[in-house]
Amino acid sequence: PKSDIAGLRIDALSALLAEKPGCRAVLTSVSAVLQKVPPRSVLKNASLGVDVGQRLAPNDLKDFLVKNGYVRTDMVMEPGEFAVRGGILDVFPPGHSEPFRLDFFGDEVDAIRSFEPSGQRTTGKVQSVRFKPVSEIVLDDNSVSRFRTAYRELFGAPKGGDLLYEGVSAGRRPIGFEHWIALFHEGMETLFDYVPEAAIVLDHQVAEAFDARWGVIADYYSARVAHRKAAHGDGSPPYNPVPPERLYLDQGNWESLLVDKQVCGFSPFSEPSGPKSADMGGRLGKNFGDVRARHDENVFDALCIHMESEVQKGRRVLIAAFSKGSRDRLKAVLQEHHVKGLVGVESWAEAEALDPALAAITVLGLERGFSTADLTVLSEQDILGDRLIRHSKAKIKPENFIAEASSLSEGDLIVHIEHGIGRYDGLQAISVSGAPHDCLRLIYAGGDKLFLPVENIEVVSRYGSDQGSVQLDRLGGAAWQARKAKMKQRIKDMAEELIKIAAARTLKRGTIATPPEGLYDEFCARFPFTETDDQLRAIEAVMDDLGRGRPADRLVCGDVGFGKTEIALRAAFTMALSGRQVAVVTPTTLLCRQHFQTFKQRFEDYPVRIEQLSRLVGAKRIKEAKAGLSDGTVDIVIGTHALLAKDIRFRDLGLLVIDEEQHFGVTHKEKLKKLKTDVHVLTLTATPIPRTLQLALTGVREMSLIATPPVDRLAVRTFVLPHDPVVIREALMREMFRGGQTFYVCPRIEDLDGVDEALKDLVPEIKTVTVHGRMPVKAMEESISAFYDGAYDLLLSTNIIESGIDMPSVNTIVIHRADMFGLSQLYQLRGRVGRSKVRAYAYLTIPPRRKPTKAAEKRLEVMQTLDTLGAGFTLASHDLDIRGAGNLLGGEQSGHIREVGIELYQQMLEVAVAEAKGLDEGKDGNGEWSPQIGLGMAVLIPESYVSDL
Repeated sequence: PKSDIAGLRIDALSALLAEKPGCRAVLTSVSAVLQKVPPRSVLKNASLGVDVGQRLAPNDLKDFLVKNGYVRTDMVMEPGEFAVRGGILDVFPPGHSEPFRLDFFGDEVDAIRSFEPSGQRTTGKVQSVRFKPVSEIVLDDNSVSRFRTAYRELFGAPKGGDLLYEGVSAGRRPIGFEHWIALFHEGMETLFDYVPEAAIVLDHQVAEAFDARWGVIADYYSARVAHRKAAHGDGSPPYNPVPPERLYLDQGNWESLLVDKQVCGFSPFSEPSGPKSADMGGRLGKNFGDVRARHDENVFDALCIHMESEVQKGRRVLIAAFSKGSRDRLKAVLQEHHVKGLVGVESWAEAEALDPALAAITVLGLERGFSTADLTVLSEQDILGDRLIRHSKAKIKPENFIAEASSLSEGDLIVHIEHGIGRYDGLQAISVSGAPHDCLRLIYAGGDKLFLPVENIEVVSRYGSDQGSVQLDRLGGAAWQARKAKMKQRIKDMAEELIKIAAARTLKRGTIATPPEGLYDEFCARFPFTETDDQLRAIEAVMDDLGRGRPADRLVCGDVGFGKTEIALRAAFTMALSGRQVAVVTPTTLLCRQHFQTFKQRFEDYPVRIEQLSRLVGAKRIKEAKAGLSDGTVDIVIGTHALLAKDIRFRDLGLLVIDEEQHFGVTHKEKLKKLKTDVHVLTLTATPIPRTLQLALTGVREMSLIATPPVDRLAVRTFVLPHDPVVIREALMREMFRGGQTFYVCPRIEDLDGVDEALKDLVPEIKTVTVHGRMPVKAMEESISAFYDGAYDLLLSTNIIESGIDMPSVNTIVIHRADMFGLSQLYQLRGRVGRSKVRAYAYLTIPPRRKPTKAAEKRLEVMQTLDTLGAGFTLASHDLDIRGAGNLLGGEQSGHIREVGIELYQQMLEVAVAEAKGLDEGKDGNGEWSPQIGLGMAVLIPESYVSDL
């Protein structure tokens, strides 16, 4: 498990051990109760309290953290990490929202401060903090000895290549070693041992859940044992599974535990009245799903009638919204539908104080409403359908989000503004005026060395990641200055051309479109998520663009699944109801089909005609759609590059939406440019191609960045591993047992048949359907529709599913031969899962016992590193770093940056654009200088103080 999850478990178990007055309730699941936990004696002695003023040797604290599973890093970002910088020790204990910075004065704790991990800035002071283990296994000499003895007793003497046994014996923590937790402790306990006096309340589905969970455990164990026998002697590392009864409660243990307890069961059904049953009087509230399904009724009118009926029956009415924004919007819409006396309240006390004839509306995270004898609660989800909410978390500022880690490592290529391209060879202290002075050691052609004082580091910049065929410059040579001057002139010409294009757009008149009041609020209320701050800012910016009266060109960059489509929907709604046409261009037929369904669903109650143009549509329908575009009866058209055909004529195009721009070729982009002359353009992308990103960064094109996830969404857990049939079976079966579906993606069409056969042998229980780009259109449409409707458990395909496919029920993806995919492809494929509240998993498999190429290894390493939400922009910056931005006006992809390096190129371009805009008046261009400082004293940070410089 991840350190934050393990930490939360330990936090909960530690809280149960602490004796506190009053009643406590433990909310848990069948899976968690069945899993045995460490003995209470282990956790009682495994925490360490630290107070300001306490005497504590920093090395003792470091030893405690290492022993209890904390990982030492250069900078603390995640729970379970710690970092040391001289007399400062940063720790992020699980169970806390922020890490802590301990400032030592010798062996005394001088101060303890909390800080935010993204910017490393202090947020407050605390007097004390308690550190608990990160892992349920405390790794010390005793636990390692117990493990070694128990492992040999269970599996015999370990053979060579047993990575688990060798790793633990050496005091390391191999990944996944928690599966052998029972071997580290003298005996395991259960959750009930931590709360021996507790009464137990069981849900009505506990028995079925217990049987299902044990079925999965038994299946995984038998598959591992069978694989161990089959793999015997093939050279692969041994995997010896622990018998399930040592890790989990079985049926007999479970029943004997319940015998002496007070047990109560909840049931949603009516029970015969008697001494052992009681009716609590609550009933599920009304769900307006039937009204939403009927096109001749308005859900808000039906809600008003229902509320009046409940008030007449003597019940107080309370509407529960998920957020302040949705509360205000619901209130406004209901008032437009003539609901009288709807009052916003902040607490239950305020609601009770109201006149019973008045309805109240508040922020309350209820998924379903209920009714009692004197109260009716209606949830936002009852009224509008599934809502997905996001709890507000620490916000990441977009500027911090964009900031790319541009740290130098030994061996990196650098660009010195005066001397050109060299290689950074580390820090070296040299004697200056009789005192040591830290300098960067830079190597140039012919082995020449340049020592640059650390205070002048701003004169060097990183070259970029593409360092393959770069020649170092010669110190004192004229080639660099000539190259730089030539590039400066080329960049100046380019900047002037860019400004000319942008100015031409500015001078043209564009459609003025403003959102219609009332109708727009109703349309927005149908969005099943709570908008994030970034999303609201992007929507506001787009609406400002549409109302400004000149053609807008905006790039909306947000991670996969972060709500870019909603911005396009609202812009399209505003434009269509202003009487102008909207065109949405997508790179693939599947994405086109999906957008068409989304638009149809959201616009179904409005007088807007929507058509689709792609190869999935019949010739007759295409002909009608083209006629509708030219005579103005079609308001919104969604299509692939078929929209760019010569015979497409728009009567009055007002907005062009380009989705996933990076997938369009140069010729398609040229055709798009002709469409773009005097219409508003909205470009949506998760991983913008370098030129698009470069345009936005240099301020020529407007950009909105959506950096926060739209829901209480979990990052996709990513595993890069050699192809292991047992892991694949476990992954597919786990997804099936939790009611979900799986994508299995292959790099080539010829791989599909072999993988299909292997899957039939490996997991005969699941139903598979295959899709690829060479299939007949109708067959592809039928296969995808059947999978979408749940007729199949697994979709086996090529990367045709890469762009924008949105299936919330799919939460596992297996990528076969991941080493054959590009970085952007891998990222987009991973983005196809994790689009709901459920934790999603991505398995990137590579051939066993075959080393991938260096480039493939680097791509997979980046995917593993970017295992966070909102990493798409970082990935695009990484791509910009690797490939270069290319010529902003033409089709070249990477020539210019290779000459001067990415950071200097970016800096020169920004200056040139500012000059072309006339923003640099009064500057002579030579005003920048770097001072030389000589104090006759040491200028360095000792290695013993900060080791990672």
